[in-house]
Amino acid sequence: MKASSATRGWIVTAAGLGINLALGVLYAWSVIAKVLKAPVTDGGWGWSAGEASLPYAVAVGVFALSMVFAGRAQDRMGPRIVATLGGALTGGGMLVAGLGTPERSWPVLLGFGVMAGTGIGLGYAAATPAAVKWFGPERKGLITGLVVSGFGLASVYIAPLTQWLLGAHGVAATFRILGGAFLVATTALAQLLVNPPAGHVPAGAAPQAAADAAPPRVEYDWRDMLRTKQFALLWLMYACSAFAGLMIIGHMATIAALQMPDLTLGFLLVAVLAVGNALGRVVAGVVSDRIGGIRTMLMVFVLQAAMMGLLFVAGTPGLLVPVAALVGFAYGANLSLFPSTTAGYFGTRHLGVNYGLVFTAWGVGGVFGSMTAGSIVDSTGSYALAYTAAAVLCLVAAGLTFVTRPPTPGEVVGAGSRRAEERRAA
Repeated sequence: MKASSATRGWIVTAAGLGINLALGVLYAWSVIAKVLKAPVTDGGWGWSAGEASLPYAVAVGVFALSMVFAGRAQDRMGPRIVATLGGALTGGGMLVAGLGTPERSWPVLLGFGVMAGTGIGLGYAAATPAAVKWFGPERKGLITGLVVSGFGLASVYIAPLTQWLLGAHGVAATFRILGGAFLVATTALAQLLVNPPAGHVPAGAAPQAAADAAPPRVEYDWRDMLRTKQFALLWLMYACSAFAGLMIIGHMATIAALQMPDLTLGFLLVAVLAVGNALGRVVAGVVSDRIGGIRTMLMVFVLQAAMMGLLFVAGTPGLLVPVAALVGFAYGANLSLFPSTTAGYFGTRHLGVNYGLVFTAWGVGGVFGSMTAGSIVDSTGSYALAYTAAAVLCLVAAGLTFVTRPPTPGEVVGAGSRRAEERRAA
């Protein structure tokens, strides 16, 4: 591998990480939501828990849906154009959200939910495939983990910054300030994203330690992938784990306020969760390179289920803080494991659109996780039922790992099988 090529790969990786550091504003929503639910007399907007959860849920759903089209677009047009558009939509959407008022919610739904959600999907879809393509399969998990770690780590600085901005300038101005800053940062970093030249082959690629991480025999396009049972299994596991992770991430500040009403730990817990989130992405990426993605997923799903149980009884900072960190760790691990496993199972040529389709599971799990938690706490005043549902889903995902194996060309049925056979014969 030439030095110039290696350097370019690391530059693309660093740019992707930086873009995700800005796009991770999604994970600061629990700090914003807490102020949205506060009485107007206290500087809040007087929204219910369900109303405050809706823009976040819309953003999650739109983010996931846009990943499919963004992945296909970056596969065809390259990551730079797609990431630039994503940065413009994210920053512009936050500016639009700044037009909202306690009585007027549509700018927040349109700006944060639809526009920023779309922009986040575009930027996120462009960053990871571009970086992964510069490196050999032995670094697939590590590079994926590094790029997506920025998204999880974002709350370390966004949460306290947002907390300060809300106190000093109010909700609307906070949206505008963050929007302007992210507009500049993401569009600038997007200019550094580029795919490797045609025929680029990284030197020094080592065999994978586990069968489910081995290089695929066939580069599956999205039609072939959808015809495999492995796609369905990955999708179901992702949806179950995302339900648990995004339910907590979107409600952590509120959870702290309900379970420890005498303490103000909301933004601290969001930051702690973010550190765990980022570490989980990198650590899981490295571990999956050694023992395989599916084995790593099994450990992560069991950890998630255990943390849901501990959240049920976490009533002191000494317990809630480490639990929040481990919830973030497990959730972040999945955001590294699923893209790298998708690449390992179905190849990197069509990784943008392929992972975009797998990622729709994250959106479904996130929307239902956030909205279910909001509805439960509105009706019961507690997250107990939400914790129980999340734990059960994590255990279901753990069970599915025992029947998930790498696809073989013979498992692709119908037209997909014929295309696979044609490519093998070519």
